[in-house]
Amino acid sequence: MNSQEYIEVSILLQPFSEENADIMIAELEDLPFESFVSGEPFLKCYIPKEQYDARMLKLVLDGMDYPFSADFKATLIPPTNWNRKWESEFTPIVVDGKCTIKASFHKNLKKTRFNITIDPKMAFGTGHHQTTYMMCRALLNHEPAVRGKVVMDMGCGTAVLAILAAKMGAAHVYGIDIDAVAARSAYENAIKNRVSKHVETYCGDASLLQMGKYDILLANINRNILLQDIPTYSRSIHKGGLLMVSGFYEEDLPMIDGVATSVGLVFLGKDTIDNWCCAVFKKD
Repeated sequence: MNSQEYIEVSILLQPFSEENADIMIAELEDLPFESFVSGEPFLKCYIPKEQYDARMLKLVLDGMDYPFSADFKATLIPPTNWNRKWESEFTPIVVDGKCTIKASFHKNLKKTRFNITIDPKMAFGTGHHQTTYMMCRALLNHEPAVRGKVVMDMGCGTAVLAILAAKMGAAHVYGIDIDAVAARSAYENAIKNRVSKHVETYCGDASLLQMGKYDILLANINRNILLQDIPTYSRSIHKGGLLMVSGFYEEDLPMIDGVATSVGLVFLGKDTIDNWCCAVFKKD
């Protein structure tokens, strides 16, 4: 986002939960919001001033039938150089001393074994969120299983995980994201990191998994999508392959494990940061 006027729509969710925020974001997907930030009790949505339509937003909210209320207010945000603001707030991330995730404007950093340059634009995934960090750590902890293998990154966002897998020696990596901007940003980041020969990105959902089978499947997505799509993931993984998932809370792990077990996946272990959870399964 460059310097221009934006509208911030603050939606008051009662009761508030990350799950309710995800539901709301899904309901708003046909409106041209560019980004969302959730923090109790609000879901904040950002849209260029000229694209904001209060009437359409009200129609969407009034047509919802969910066990929570959603009142909103809209505020005009003065012109801001968003790229400069983002640059001032994006600090480099180092995962277990092995992988550095930085932006292109970070210079003269001490190098680790794997160094990734990311320019998020409007896509998610810089390594700052606990779930992305844990997924990177899960990959690093299974380095022998990655080398020479085919990896799928579902919901790839900026392609941090896909790029890391490629740098770790994966033979080929695929990335899928339902958002076209994210899929395009992912491939641009693959080029920037000189792994584009080994990385392909597509816009779509789990139905695209039928194009092949994978040795490792990564999915850092919200709980409800995981519960829905884990059976599809399992069918797409070679016997002996790995599924690494995050995007849910530790208390949701029994549900995730239950679905995974029912489709032939064996629980290998978990990681947690601030109640966020990452789990690794093996295809039996």
